[in-house]
Amino acid sequence: MYKNFSALLALIMVLFSCSSDKNDAIVEQEVALNAIIGTWDATELVIDNNTASDDAKFGKQILDFLTNKDCYIVTLQFNEDLTATASNSANYVEINATSTGLDIPCPTQTDEESSIYTFDGSIISIVDTNGDTVLVDVSIDGAIMMVDAADLEIPDFTDSGQLIFVKR
Repeated sequence: MYKNFSALLALIMVLFSCSSDKNDAIVEQEVALNAIIGTWDATELVIDNNTASDDAKFGKQILDFLTNKDCYIVTLQFNEDLTATASNSANYVEINATSTGLDIPCPTQTDEESSIYTFDGSIISIVDTNGDTVLVDVSIDGAIMMVDAADLEIPDFTDSGQLIFVKR
């Protein structure tokens, strides 16, 4: 009787330990898939100064200047219901000459585009306004997301480099 009870107890322990491993894998997958949910602000354009075009270098300088003023001209919002919104103020950036140099005020206008998306942990599939699916490779590490600037198809940021987004 004691041997049967011990064997049954051992079998139950094995079953529960395997179930836990499976649950841990599912939880890890859900965490990865939910990592994209939230509001992301573009804070930096990482480029290679030796190979980047003048437009890319100028875009980086403008983005750096505005980010230092807590002004974010490209924002991505990913919702749990698989809807997304891209806000882009790059078309409304103005450069003003002042007696002390150049000034770039934070744009007050923005263009917004809403869409649906899917995310598999490394690739975002977005349906654009033309009904075409755009695939974007992303790398998320905590509250930092890196995106190939050309993949996003956001005007004025499609030349080269990696756009760095920070989650709010």
